[in-house]
Amino acid sequence: MFKEGSQFDMLFAGRQLKIEVGEDVFRFSNGACVVSYGDTVVMANAVVSSKPREGIDFFPLSVDFEEKLYAVGKIPGSFFKREGRPAESAILASRLIDRSIRPLFPKDMKNDVAVTITVLAVDQDCSPEVAGIIGASVALSISDIPWNGPIAGVVLGYVDDKVVINPTQVERENSKMVTTLSGSSEKVVMIESGANEIEEKVMLDAIKEGHSEIKKVITFINEIVAQFGKKKLEFASSQASLTDEIGRVIKAVQTEARPKLEISLDEKDKIVRDKNTQKVEDEVKEKLSEEYAAHPQVVNECLYNLEKEIVRRWLISGKRVDGRGLNEMRDLSAKVGLLPRVHGSGMFARGRTQVLTVATLGMAREAQMLDGLDEEERKKYIHHYNFPSYSVGETRPSRGPGRREVGHGALAERALLPVIPSLEEFPYTIRLVSEVLSSNGSTSQGAVCGSTLALMDAGVPIKAPVAGISCGLICHDGGYTTLLDIQGIEDFFGDMDFKVAGTKKGITAIQMDIKTNGLTYDIIEEAFEKTRKARIEILDEVMLKEIAAPRPELSKYVPKIRVIKIDTNKIREVIGSGGKVIQKLIADFDVMIDIEEDGTVFVASLDDENNKRAIKQIEAIIAEPEIGTVYIGKITRLMPFGAFVEILPGKEGLVHISRFANRRVEKIEDVAKLGEEIKAKLISIDDQGKLVLSKKDAT
Repeated sequence: MFKEGSQFDMLFAGRQLKIEVGEDVFRFSNGACVVSYGDTVVMANAVVSSKPREGIDFFPLSVDFEEKLYAVGKIPGSFFKREGRPAESAILASRLIDRSIRPLFPKDMKNDVAVTITVLAVDQDCSPEVAGIIGASVALSISDIPWNGPIAGVVLGYVDDKVVINPTQVERENSKMVTTLSGSSEKVVMIESGANEIEEKVMLDAIKEGHSEIKKVITFINEIVAQFGKKKLEFASSQASLTDEIGRVIKAVQTEARPKLEISLDEKDKIVRDKNTQKVEDEVKEKLSEEYAAHPQVVNECLYNLEKEIVRRWLISGKRVDGRGLNEMRDLSAKVGLLPRVHGSGMFARGRTQVLTVATLGMAREAQMLDGLDEEERKKYIHHYNFPSYSVGETRPSRGPGRREVGHGALAERALLPVIPSLEEFPYTIRLVSEVLSSNGSTSQGAVCGSTLALMDAGVPIKAPVAGISCGLICHDGGYTTLLDIQGIEDFFGDMDFKVAGTKKGITAIQMDIKTNGLTYDIIEEAFEKTRKARIEILDEVMLKEIAAPRPELSKYVPKIRVIKIDTNKIREVIGSGGKVIQKLIADFDVMIDIEEDGTVFVASLDDENNKRAIKQIEAIIAEPEIGTVYIGKITRLMPFGAFVEILPGKEGLVHISRFANRRVEKIEDVAKLGEEIKAKLISIDDQGKLVLSKKDAT
């Protein structure tokens, strides 16, 4: 794709990694590259706006991971036959790359930056997400966009008690964890993990091993930057220029606001604290009305920085706005069985944060159909997370789930996945929906706890209960302070939201969001230990006291499902021509029936007796007639030479007129009536498969 001399390659976890750069392709991007890892190919483009948008007060970074179905030889299934809205997997990959690169941009930069990763080809053994992280890093590193990279990423597996870097598809299927890790040459910047109760020490050792591989890739990227890197652009800092006038405004705001903010922020109750703080801000703006009219952005920024400085200073000294100790959790509560008729429900509260989760159990046919780049086509366990505006006291209209909702829902789903019973153990599709009723931080981990409660209330035989908790961080003067169970203001002004979910045995999910340039191993180890102790306490002291084990029986509103396995050659007989047989079964017994390609048959009804009768009929349909067996059958046709009798569903044979009685019969109507049930013995099966029956030999 690029000219000769612009291609670089290295061996990366046993497979070839090739990066192509140059200005002969993507001529209008500030930085771009094509990354090939095995047969996976992605292209990465990074673009920056020439100047910030007017009045913007945040860093507008957008990251899009675009999955193209041609990459795996698929045609989109939509009416338009083109890619539509991003699949959930693409949204999660976008978030993963965003969290990897965002902390390394200058804090005072407000220019729009757009990073686009386009997946061109996929080798299932070589992760396109890893290629995307590396591609984004290369594109930004060689561009003129200010960025403190490079970084690189790996996927960690754990197979046969050994860490595997960038596991193949087969290795991932047999792995006890799939952890995506990104880092700089010195620190870890992003962790996203799903694990099967992995111990903290094993996870930390895996992170160290993966980081070692990351450093090799960063050395490789630096070689590319040395040859193709552009000089970084100068940008207009969002920090106000310290003219004499601006300096006077800042000093006036600090003098007026600091003592009042110290009082308003020192309040345990979030509602009261927010109300008092807003009152202080309004009073300051009114008193400094001339300064505010002339420099509103300076005043607002100064108030924000003051609040941030006060909260962080308190945390460093061990003081929290709600009076808790640094390792103390908020008040916790758990309730189950809150809603009638639903299959299971649970509410978990942590301080002002409340999350209600509802479980619904359905048939196998209700599994989610997937249309993405990996080979998973159906999902029987689904978790959805909703974060309505009323949960934070806002009036924003609902526009459907955004990236945050998708990401938090996936995290909670991943946390419970290792404890969900298999389809063979529990033949249901499971859907959980977490409704955030009020939010003051840690709603995703509230969803994890609420999900466990709802599943147990529904009677789902989960393998172990799961709880989640987050750990925060304040970096200062070369040191750091960690704090447990961060609330909204601590997340907002802090440097880390390290979310860890798991059982008493080990970790099931991790999601790490940071605002610093990365974490050391010591910080990660400390966060692991604090969250481990906290989740065990949550389980023992709160959740298991509310419900100690899954309910022994399902709700009467849950369809009861029975499962049988039939020979695949018999599927056609159960379905019947045009579906006549299966539709008759459904109508006669008031059941739902699903038949899988492997011959697994699911029969469901609110009345389990209907299931039993339907299964008995299915077994009769697929049964092979046995010579010498006496059947009770129904006469279906009368002919001059005898009567046809259905001895099994869809299987009928002939009782010749001579085999009806031990005497001569002149007319068949003298001894048989249409629809009559009679006993008939199977005498033989001829070469054409026709059944020969006898009534006189059945007695």
